[in-house]
Amino acid sequence: MDTIDSLLENNQTFAAGLAERHLDVEPQRHLAIVTCMDSRLDVFAALGLGHGEAHVLRNAGGIITDDVIRSLALSQRRLGTREVMLIHHDDCGMQKITEEGFRTELQETTGVAPSFAIESFSDVEEDVRQSIRRVRSSPFLPHRETVRGFVYDVDTHRLREVEAGE
Repeated sequence: MDTIDSLLENNQTFAAGLAERHLDVEPQRHLAIVTCMDSRLDVFAALGLGHGEAHVLRNAGGIITDDVIRSLALSQRRLGTREVMLIHHDDCGMQKITEEGFRTELQETTGVAPSFAIESFSDVEEDVRQSIRRVRSSPFLPHRETVRGFVYDVDTHRLREVEAGE
């Protein structure tokens, strides 16, 4: 049995143990969270969130890309979110690569230069500040005043807030 088949089996057990329910598409807390795809970060457990309470957007590094802005615009304009929480973390894989090094690796192994930015970084707190600035400066987002950024410690599981700075 491959990994996906075992996960499908897990889903059958999970679904069988729950009553059917319908949650509203609008998140109860009117909150969107942007974070890294890192498997060590369980956003729901770390924040005490339940299903239907927040939108959670994940990508490598929790980077504010054009696609994240697209998702946040939909989240705010059509689905009622008004606050944005950014969660990056220490010991991130994006800190272990360089923009040019990974871009070169992709081009050498595929023969094609990637059209996307890699967005590696060395300073996680500065990357959080950059992400805050990107959200706050997007004309597509009507709710830019409540944007807060944090760094999650993967060992202690604690969040520390990063001031935006200007």
